[in-house]
Amino acid sequence: MEDRIVKSVELKAPVERVWRALTDWREFGEWFHVKLEGPFAVGRVSRGQITHPGYEHIVWEALIEKMEPGRLFSYTWAQIEFHDQERYSPDYSQAPRTLVEFRLEKTASGTLLTVTESGFENVPAGWRATAQRGNEGGWALQMKNIEGYLAQRP
Repeated sequence: MEDRIVKSVELKAPVERVWRALTDWREFGEWFHVKLEGPFAVGRVSRGQITHPGYEHIVWEALIEKMEPGRLFSYTWAQIEFHDQERYSPDYSQAPRTLVEFRLEKTASGTLLTVTESGFENVPAGWRATAQRGNEGGWALQMKNIEGYLAQRP
């Protein structure tokens, strides 16, 4: 298994629109299913509450790394071993982190959005494969979420 996940979707929306859906904290929260506390800013931690059914007890937290308008939005986020309510801990201070990069490319019919998550080698070997499998499925769902969101809100 590689130490990265790569997912792409061609969106029928201009780069500027996709960029806004990615980097406006309110829009991101709608399609990503997280209620964020405030705007994204490079070098700052962004936090919020997951709103996806069954995961409402989980805190979403990411350190915003880069915001290159119309090109690249990236953050690092904690990988946690336990997602169930009984064993979950919102203390991410010792959690391994992975890097998430959203890259945008203009296409003839819209925008190619590619998300890459790397750094799984930082996750302890005992639960690395589980973390990567979970995120692989999560990114497949999130690509559908942003596609549907933009189709409804052009």
